[in-house]
Amino acid sequence: MAQAIKGPSTEDLMSMWNASGLKQKILFTFLMIAVWRFGVQLPLYGINNAVFANIASGNNIIGFLDLFAGGALSKVSVLALGIGPFITSSIIVQLVSVVIPALERLQKEEGEDGRRKLSQYTRLFTVVLAVFQAFVFMLYLHHLPGSIISTVNPVLFYINSICVLTAGAVLVMWISELITENGIGNGGSLVIFCGILCGIPLYAKNTWQLVKSSPQMQLGLIVLLAIFLAATVLVVIMQEAVRKVIIVNPKRQIGNKVYGGMNSFIPFKLNPGGVMPIIFAIAILLFPSTVLAIAGQANLPTQVKTIVMSLNQFFSPDGWLYYIIYVSLIIALTFFYASIMPNMQPKDIADNLKKYGSSIPGVKPGKPTADAIDKILSKTTFIGAVALGIIALVPSFASHITHIQTLQGIGATSIIIMVGVALDLINQVRSHLLARNYESFLKE
Repeated sequence: MAQAIKGPSTEDLMSMWNASGLKQKILFTFLMIAVWRFGVQLPLYGINNAVFANIASGNNIIGFLDLFAGGALSKVSVLALGIGPFITSSIIVQLVSVVIPALERLQKEEGEDGRRKLSQYTRLFTVVLAVFQAFVFMLYLHHLPGSIISTVNPVLFYINSICVLTAGAVLVMWISELITENGIGNGGSLVIFCGILCGIPLYAKNTWQLVKSSPQMQLGLIVLLAIFLAATVLVVIMQEAVRKVIIVNPKRQIGNKVYGGMNSFIPFKLNPGGVMPIIFAIAILLFPSTVLAIAGQANLPTQVKTIVMSLNQFFSPDGWLYYIIYVSLIIALTFFYASIMPNMQPKDIADNLKKYGSSIPGVKPGKPTADAIDKILSKTTFIGAVALGIIALVPSFASHITHIQTLQGIGATSIIIMVGVALDLINQVRSHLLARNYESFLKE
C-alpha cells in the first residue's frame, strides 16, 4: 500500500527555525526597530511641540513627511529627520555614479571593495545633507510664532538642535544598515514600512470621525477601501510577475552518461526596482516642496511670496503637476534601476550564455542575443514602470472622487511600499528556511 507523503512536522520546522539563524535575525530586527521607536519619542529641547503639531496636522507636505518619519517630525523628535537624508544621499550617489566614470568603475568593476567605498561616500554625504536639512528645519520653526521657547539662548539653541538632529539622522542610517547586514530585509525600506504602520491608527481615527455621521460618506469609504484592496492585489501581482526567457542548454557526454540538454529560463522581473523607484521619486519631489513651504514662511516681498505660494501649490501632493512629475519620475527611476542591476545587463548575459554554449531559440549567440535580451528588457521594464505609475495614481484620484481625504496619506504610495517590503521579508524568510532544508538534505 502506498503511503502518503508527510510534510515537515512541527519539530522539523522548529529545528529549521533555530538552526538557520532566522530567529536571531528577526529578534535583532525587532530590537533595532524598538530602539528607533524609542528615539522617536524623545523631544528636541527648546521646542513647543504643541504649536508645531497643530500646524503639521493641517499641512499636507509636513503630514506626508511625518508619515515616513513614523510621527517623529510632528513630535519634533531628536529623530525628526528620519531616514530622509540617507535616502536622498543614496539617490544622488547612484545618479552621479552613472555620470562620473571613476564612481561607475567603483560600482561595476571593483566588486565588493568598490561598493564599500560608494557606501562610505553615501554616509559622508548623508551627514552633509542632514546638517543642511536640520538648519532649514530650524529656520522654519523660527518663523512659527510660539514654536521655540523664549527662555533658550538662540545661538546655542541653533547649534545644539542642528547637532542633535544630524546625530539622529546618522543614528537612523546606522540602524537601517545594521538591519540590512544582520537582520531581515532592507533596513531603509523597513524603517519607512514601520513608520507608515505607526501612522495608520491616526488615519483610521480621523477617517472614522469624518464618516461616522454620514451614510453617504460611509458608502464612499467602502468604495475607497475596495479600491485600496484592488491596488494591493495588483501590487502583489506586479511584484511577483516575471518574464521568462527560454534558454537551450547544450548536451555534454562524460563517460557513458549525458548531462545537460534540458531547457531552462532566465526570469526578468516586471518591476526590477521593487519599492525603491517609489521611495526615490517621493524623496526627489518632497525636496522642492519642503524648500518652497519654508520660503513661504519667510518675510518676502508680496509678489515674490505670491509666486512662491503658487509654485508650492503646484508641487504639493494636491497639485496636478505633482502627479505628472511623480509618474514621470517613477517610470524614469524604474528604467534607471533596471540599467544598473547586475543581473539585467544584456551584454553580460549574452557573454555568459555564449561561454557555456547556451542560447535563446532562434537567436544567434553574441551581439544578436544581447540585442534580443535588451529588446525584451525594454518592453518588460516599460510595462512594469507604467503599471507602477498607474497604480500610484488610482487610489489618490479615488480619494478625491469619494471626498475622503483622511486616508490619502496611506494611499497607493504607502500601499506599494508596505506590500513590497512585506513580500521582500517573506521571500527572505523562505530563503533562510529553504537553505536550511537543503543543508539537511545534503547531510543525509
